Amino acid sequence: MQIKPDEITSILKSRIEGLDAASADLTEVGTVLSVADGICRIHGLENCMSFEMLELPHDVTALALNLESDNVGAVLFGEWEKVVEGDTVKRTGRLLEIPVGDALLGRIVDPLGNPLDGKGEIATSGVRPAEFKAPGVVQRQPVTEPMLTGLKAIDSMIPIGRGQRELIIGDRQTGKTAIAIDAIINNRERDLICVYVAIGQRMSTVVQLAETLRQADALQNTIIVAAAANEAAPIQFLAPYAGAAMGEHFLYDGKHALCIYDDLTKHAYAYRQMSLLLRRPPGREAYPGDVFYLHSRLLERAVKLSDDLGGGSLTALPVIETQAGDVSAYIPTNVISITDGQIFLEPGLFNSGVRPAINVGISVSRVGGAAQITPMRKVAGRLKLELSQYRELEAFAQFGSELDPETQRTLARGERLVATLNQKEREPMPVADQVVQIFAATEGFLDRLLLERVPEFLLELTSRIRADQSELREQITSGDWSDEVQETLRGAVTQFAQDFGFDLDEEGHPIDQDAPGQGALVRPDAAVGEHEASPNPDSEPARAA
Repeated sequence: MQIKPDEITSILKSRIEGLDAASADLTEVGTVLSVADGICRIHGLENCMSFEMLELPHDVTALALNLESDNVGAVLFGEWEKVVEGDTVKRTGRLLEIPVGDALLGRIVDPLGNPLDGKGEIATSGVRPAEFKAPGVVQRQPVTEPMLTGLKAIDSMIPIGRGQRELIIGDRQTGKTAIAIDAIINNRERDLICVYVAIGQRMSTVVQLAETLRQADALQNTIIVAAAANEAAPIQFLAPYAGAAMGEHFLYDGKHALCIYDDLTKHAYAYRQMSLLLRRPPGREAYPGDVFYLHSRLLERAVKLSDDLGGGSLTALPVIETQAGDVSAYIPTNVISITDGQIFLEPGLFNSGVRPAINVGISVSRVGGAAQITPMRKVAGRLKLELSQYRELEAFAQFGSELDPETQRTLARGERLVATLNQKEREPMPVADQVVQIFAATEGFLDRLLLERVPEFLLELTSRIRADQSELREQITSGDWSDEVQETLRGAVTQFAQDFGFDLDEEGHPIDQDAPGQGALVRPDAAVGEHEASPNPDSEPARAA
């Protein structure tokens, strides 16, 4: 039986009309050409987008990075060892997305949002793109609100504001992570969500950090994103972008978030490994020229949004590890040029017992006093200058046998300022207590005390002010620095000095009567600390005697 051409046409038309276009599953697929070291080459996927998520067997996700003429280079997340040549790859049509939401608070997760703490699945409320364009200048407002760390040395001299990017830089084992943890603990009762991103650390270290935060009652306000040292380079590369996306969920909801990237040196190393394996040509998009772009597009997402957009903020505290204090190396200089200041931690100060071991000469905050309450800005105005002068004279004084009274005064004041700013780990301090202690130091109340009695004096002074002057503390915390507040504070410190067992000199400064004779304390005309020199037998007064 023969079918006429017009009948064929009618049959085809009826078949086409009967098709449901919505039910047709049209997916562009490709084939794995090669796979090694968490990197795969894929044939096909002609319309693939950069940073698009791809589906592979065994629940492995790929991220397309290299779009070449005859193949796609992608990095793999998950159990990539199970992927073999010839496996089918499907496009998803979606750029890389990260689960976000309040459900992540108090949890340890990997960069893809999967739980690592054994507390069950996480029911997140939504997703955000891992890569997101930073808001423009018009969408921002100046950084003016303090992001208090609870550390006297930082909040007084190198203040951090909400929406700022402040680099923490220094050699291994100098206390970089300790600063970040203290900042999280200090904000546990404030409206600040913290995201701690651990890159290339041992998982045991991350668990220990989570336990520290739990004991300090700060874990419920924190998300920990962990890309452990034994993870493949793509996971470590993704971690800080995932942390930024989780923080942006709160930022664009009108809330305040803090992202700590610990540390971006290992992040750059992981990306270098990926770039070399992908054989990306050198340039802005590939190693080494792209390391600046790698971190700039991450840190630019830190912002204080305008009030029209909700007024939320995302503060960034990136951490960089130096080798032998070399801040002029390639990666440190890149991140220094991106951020709004740096806190430089010095091994020499750390080994001498200074905590935190901040080098005040190199450390700076480009936001400055704008991110401080008025009382702190007023009492700490001379602090950084006096400490810098002390550090310069300290090295010089080691070689001098005779020091003039002015130099002795500077050294004595510097020693007491260092003792004032010393602070133990995990003991962040309310800003009102910081102002009281720094006021006592900068106004000379400590100049004629024995150096070893300074911590005792400050501790008891703070306890007295807390007990007797609660209204004064509230005024300081609110930013009130009127003449009345200053007089009340000066009177309270003076009264405490008398009750502590000190006599006062003509200027109202305490003199420690427990000091043995003339040796360790002061002469009437000069404050002399530990650097007081023994008399030179050849000097004029000695010969006269």
